[in-house]
Amino acid sequence: MNKNVNVSVNNRSFPANFLWGGATAANQLEGGFDAGGKGLSTADVMTAGTHTVSRRITPVLEAGANYPSHEAVDFYHRYEEDIALFAEMGFKVFRMSIAWSRIFPNGDDAMPSEEGLQFYDRVFAELAKHGIEPLVTISHYEAPYHLAEAYNGWADRRTIDFYVRYCEVIFNRYKHSVKYWLTFNEINILTMPFGTFMAGAMKPEGNAELTASVQTDNEQLRYQALHHQFIASARAVKLGHEIHKDFQIGCMIAYMCSYPLTCNPEDVLLAQQKDNLSNFLCSDVQVRGAYPGFALRYFQEKQIELQMEEGDGQILKEGCVDFYTFSYYSSTCVSAAPDQESIGGNMSLGLKNPYLQASAWEWQIDPQGLRWSLNNIYNRYGLPMMVVENGLGAVDTVEADGSIKDNYRIDYLREHVRAMGEALADGVDLIGYTSWGCIDLVSAGTGEMKKRYGFIYVDKDNEGKGTLDRSRKDSFFWYQRVIASNGAELE
Repeated sequence: MNKNVNVSVNNRSFPANFLWGGATAANQLEGGFDAGGKGLSTADVMTAGTHTVSRRITPVLEAGANYPSHEAVDFYHRYEEDIALFAEMGFKVFRMSIAWSRIFPNGDDAMPSEEGLQFYDRVFAELAKHGIEPLVTISHYEAPYHLAEAYNGWADRRTIDFYVRYCEVIFNRYKHSVKYWLTFNEINILTMPFGTFMAGAMKPEGNAELTASVQTDNEQLRYQALHHQFIASARAVKLGHEIHKDFQIGCMIAYMCSYPLTCNPEDVLLAQQKDNLSNFLCSDVQVRGAYPGFALRYFQEKQIELQMEEGDGQILKEGCVDFYTFSYYSSTCVSAAPDQESIGGNMSLGLKNPYLQASAWEWQIDPQGLRWSLNNIYNRYGLPMMVVENGLGAVDTVEADGSIKDNYRIDYLREHVRAMGEALADGVDLIGYTSWGCIDLVSAGTGEMKKRYGFIYVDKDNEGKGTLDRSRKDSFFWYQRVIASNGAELE
């Protein structure tokens, strides 16, 4: 299909009320880690590294260590400036998260922090001033550190009640400011080895060894923690609907698009099994309200015995989400054959696809995979959908005149927007798109700053040095045109 046809498909396919915007996370954006009464979070004890497993988790803050979340890009003090820039681009929606430890510093506190609540009052008021709809992730890769230390995080069922109380506070406080909520970011990461720490489980082997390495993986613990998050999510959905009838509460999945490397039936079956376990296990529970059969078989074969309480099944049935959101960055292949060339991806590894190019971080660039994924998910659930993370991590160069010519980012995003237009023409009910890291922020996997996604450049380097000044990249003006034209102008 030629370029002009693609543009016309996008022009007629994006609905008038389509939610264009950008996405961030508190621990990668806010900073102010000890300001306004905020407590220490699990993200606040992670040092910077060069790749995911080299990041260290420290039981106490070490003098001289680089903890990227402590300052991040200082949205805490600069939110008015940043939201004004989002408005200048034309954002209809801004995906952000609330830092749990800013509301309940220890997680199990008797009362929430009024200072923390007031900070988000101000953020939501600023968004409303500019006509930007907030899309709020309730838990985005962080939890109060005290819950990890005292309860081993989500491995302990008591964390469910702490989370639901947190939800009750923010639902009531912000019920006239926020309509769209996501219960957990990329909840399916708990199906993967690195998910042990993402579950806030600081003692995966029953001891005090603290490390982000997959060597500490405990699959039984991960799936038990995941079950507790399922129950917490379902209870939050039910509670939210009781507090405000107009709340729309969704799930968020890190969608791992995987193709069979060959037409060998073993490769095809393996790709289906990966799709099921990595992607659909979590969304089946959150959308359909029950564990799928393939998950029960997996648990039996792996001798994973989940501790469930009476009534858990009913809780899951009564707490199904209203819409489905996901992150999409790249695709990989799978094969039953040994010794194939592997390549990276969002929190996962796969096999290299000979038909695709890859980014500097070895994430394969596959816009068609986004269209395939949208159709695959929508055909299963039939729910309204949002793409809430998508983008290209790259090293940006500031030119002598101060400009940042990030055509490589524009090229990546253009083709993914076109793919969304095609999916809309296919009949997918896609209602929004929030590009990841709309302003440069700290990488979740490594703590780096040099891996940039934003339309807005932030002057800060990997060592935490810089002015934090903001400037507009070429992609800023490109995305401004895309939003103004509702997806029709992509060049």
